[in-house]
Amino acid sequence: MENNSTKWYLLGFLGCVWGSSFILMQLGLKGVNSVQLGSLRILFAAIFLIVVGFKQIPQIPLYKWKYIALTALCGTFIPAFLFAFALSKIDGSISSILNSLTPLNTLLAGLLFFGMSVQRSQVFGVIIGFIGCALLVLFGDGENTTENYYYAILIVIASIFYGINVNLIKKYLSDLKPLTISTGNFLIMFFPALIVLYFTGFFDVIQETKVQTSLGFIAILGIVGTGFSNILFFKLIQLSSPVFASSVTYIIPVVAFILGYLFMNETLSVIQLLGALIVLVGVYFSSKK
Repeated sequence: MENNSTKWYLLGFLGCVWGSSFILMQLGLKGVNSVQLGSLRILFAAIFLIVVGFKQIPQIPLYKWKYIALTALCGTFIPAFLFAFALSKIDGSISSILNSLTPLNTLLAGLLFFGMSVQRSQVFGVIIGFIGCALLVLFGDGENTTENYYYAILIVIASIFYGINVNLIKKYLSDLKPLTISTGNFLIMFFPALIVLYFTGFFDVIQETKVQTSLGFIAILGIVGTGFSNILFFKLIQLSSPVFASSVTYIIPVVAFILGYLFMNETLSVIQLLGALIVLVGVYFSSKK
């Protein structure tokens, strides 16, 4: 019973934190470019996790490092840059709704590659979800989505990587502590992210006021929205199923939309709201057992 209540608390907390991440990314992009944002987000999270979890590294068996590397790539490294690129062209509320395809992609990845059993209602949910996604992307209001739907596709691709990541963790890393997995992930990503950041010319503009302001938002994004939240998310995966854990993305659009409306003057068209509703109906059916 304790585990059951804990997983719901974790789900709600992560939904609020990650829903806030979209506005932090948009604020961060006011002073740095997309590649710099992705790199800095990883670096801040890596520094935090290496400091608090360095003693966990010896607990990772040698044969599991390949899974640590795969989850680092699928769960953080690639999506961090995809989201940064997408949010330079589309609203955070739209991105968060598209990100709610993660449970659908978790189900598909589990079915195709990880031997997960599937119910008819879950297949039905997948179909509904993709119909909603198509409405959301193709019939957006104004320039935010219609003219930049290629950037919206980046969010869908990121959700596919998230779906693969959740299944990898559940199948191959459930015996490791969440802090151990997170620290291993970001230890692997630290130097690649630093190299990428160096070649963007970031250190030539670091003294600019707008860059330093952005660093404050990105630091919160990296430490709280990525580093600390990854630990809790891995715990949630271990306490529940891959599809339930990925259903945190049901909550994210609500939080992101409220914050976007209050602070970023964002709007959603009627058709976009309909698409969002259809997506959420789809992910609801996909999570049923």
